[in-house]
Order: sequence, then structure tokens, then C-alpha cells
Amino acid sequence: MNEILFYIGAIMIVIGGICDLFGALGLLKFPNFYIRLHAATVGTIGGAVVPLFGVGFLALGSDFLPNKYAIAGASFVTGVIVLLAAPAGAHALAYAAHKAKLVTWEPKVDHLAEVREND
Repeated sequence: MNEILFYIGAIMIVIGGICDLFGALGLLKFPNFYIRLHAATVGTIGGAVVPLFGVGFLALGSDFLPNKYAIAGASFVTGVIVLLAAPAGAHALAYAAHKAKLVTWEPKVDHLAEVREND
């Protein structure tokens, strides 16, 4: 059982590195702020939360760590906090940029237009 947890954790850490790579490429290549913000969120969720859960599994599956339950618990709690905070932060950034008209773009559908008109 410990070996399975160890390998699941290692695979999740590798997946997190791949998500970070794709998030960084998206930040460089995507055309406007909103899509780049999406890439940053993918990089945060996939590149931080998944590896943190992976570290938790890896710690639980290891026999050589002295405080493996503390490491696993801290990793899981930190992962959940990042999982909740990153989308909320990205949404707040997008809403503020839209409301302040900081980004020029031609929307196909703008559901926040009436919010902007009422302010």
C-alpha cells in the first residue's frame, strides 16, 4: 500500500510540472489578458495543488520521513486553500479589469455589460 501511495504522489508531482509548463506557455502565447488569466489559473491549480496533493501522498507512502503525517496534513490543507483561493482571485482580477475597461477586446458575448452600464 505504501508503494502505491508513493508512486501516485510521484506521478502527481510530475503532472504538476507539466501543468506549470503549459501554464507558462499559455502566459507567453495567449493573445489577451483574460485568456492569459485562464492559463495562469491552470498553472496555479495544476501546478501547485496537484503537486501538493502528490507530496501528501508521497509523504504518506514513504517510510523514511520522520514526520510524514504532519507533512501530508500540511500539504493537503495548503492544497485545499490554494484550490479555493486561486479561482476566486482570478475571478476578482477579471471582474476588476472588465469593470475598469483596462483590456481592449471585442467580445462575442458580454454578460457583464449591464453591470458596467449600471455603475
